[in-house]
Amino acid sequence: MKIQFCGAAQTVTGSQHLLEINGKKILLDCGMSQGKREESFQINRHFLFDPAELHCVILSHAHIDHAGNLPTLYAKGFTGRIYCTSATRDLCSIMLQDSAYIQEKDTEFVNKRRAKRHEPLFNPLYTIEDARGVLECFEAFPYNKKIFIDGLDNKVEVTFIEAGHILGSSQVLLDIEENGKKFILGFTGDLGRYHLPILKDPDFLGNVDILLSESTYGGRTHHNAEMIESELEATVKEAIEAGGKIIVPSFSVGRTQELVYALTELETAGKIPKFPIFVDSPLTVNATDVFKLHPECFDKETSDYLASGVNVFGLDNVEYIKDVNDSKKLNEFKGTCMIISASGMCEAGRILHHLANNISNNKNVIMIIGFMAENTLGRRIVEAKDTPGTKVKIFGEEHKVKAKIRVLNAFSGHADQNELIAYLNKFDKNILKKLFLVHGELEGQKILEGELRKSGFKNIFIPKRGEGYNI
Repeated sequence: MKIQFCGAAQTVTGSQHLLEINGKKILLDCGMSQGKREESFQINRHFLFDPAELHCVILSHAHIDHAGNLPTLYAKGFTGRIYCTSATRDLCSIMLQDSAYIQEKDTEFVNKRRAKRHEPLFNPLYTIEDARGVLECFEAFPYNKKIFIDGLDNKVEVTFIEAGHILGSSQVLLDIEENGKKFILGFTGDLGRYHLPILKDPDFLGNVDILLSESTYGGRTHHNAEMIESELEATVKEAIEAGGKIIVPSFSVGRTQELVYALTELETAGKIPKFPIFVDSPLTVNATDVFKLHPECFDKETSDYLASGVNVFGLDNVEYIKDVNDSKKLNEFKGTCMIISASGMCEAGRILHHLANNISNNKNVIMIIGFMAENTLGRRIVEAKDTPGTKVKIFGEEHKVKAKIRVLNAFSGHADQNELIAYLNKFDKNILKKLFLVHGELEGQKILEGELRKSGFKNIFIPKRGEGYNI
């Protein structure tokens, strides 16, 4: 067996890991790269393999950095199956079309300016038709059920294990027989945290011979998940006192629902006053409907809330916005409100317009509740936290960062360094032959590697993009 790391190698976006088993090529995830615009543009358009040669894709979850480049794969000749959980399929059915729509609209917006300057025009990465086409390849399965991958003579079985990251997120377990030998490969996908609202906690994969582990927060620790409400309460009260707006870049799937859930709990308990909350993302509206279709993914607390009649996805002061004209009207809103909008790393979508209109007002708060990858606008905003007045570019124009930047890392949906080490220590080190750290920035990965070696792990690898290994 061969493994080639085609994305999310010493970075946290563009997850793609190519396996060659018994002469067949299997891709774990097909994420979109985000970061430096021109570099990401080229990476997303040019795969390190021929999509037409892929036998199938195994998808860990629906986030764009793991599933967002599937339409490009399809447009370039992929015709195989995409294996995933039921909730992942349902989320991808809206997320991939939404991604294509945003690309088309953002390209149209930018091209109007480029045309005035007589500059070359851009094309979107893929179209809505490409997104709809790849959806026909999806095959969904429940958690914890072994499935033989078609066309491999019953030599490869896949099992999806709860990852606790977003709705439908899974770790991937592959039971493989090759040349008469049997071994087990595990892939954590994005590993969630324990005790977060709404979703079940991550399950243990079980012992494996080879493990691909995410390492997003390999060099950092979070505040306890129990601090979510106290951090959120303080930020809301700060904005209300200043009379400003709270602008929240957020992933439409997972993080937004968790935020609305936490706001609902605070308001119900009387810890914050009722104030207008706008969820400005057509995708979020649809994603929240998908959440309601998958109670099998909820933890006991959320299930009990729903059974008692509590609307965990928002009280009557939470308004979900679809129409673009209603979105534009938010620019004229006076007084305190919260605007939650995608994308989570501030790379596309309506959040760019809200940031452009609000980031230079010192009454406002930009509330960061998720990981911001290197070279994204979101990372530049986080880095401006301690240097007010820093300029950031939005739609090619500079804006001074005068708004207060508040980073609530208790909201993170990724396991931190301590949580990763605790999880990985469950594996039998005598059985685990190779551990690959993926989906992390190199500095943090090296810190995690050092801590794991102290715990007795050997044969730890931090692959570069394009690097391959024979197993």
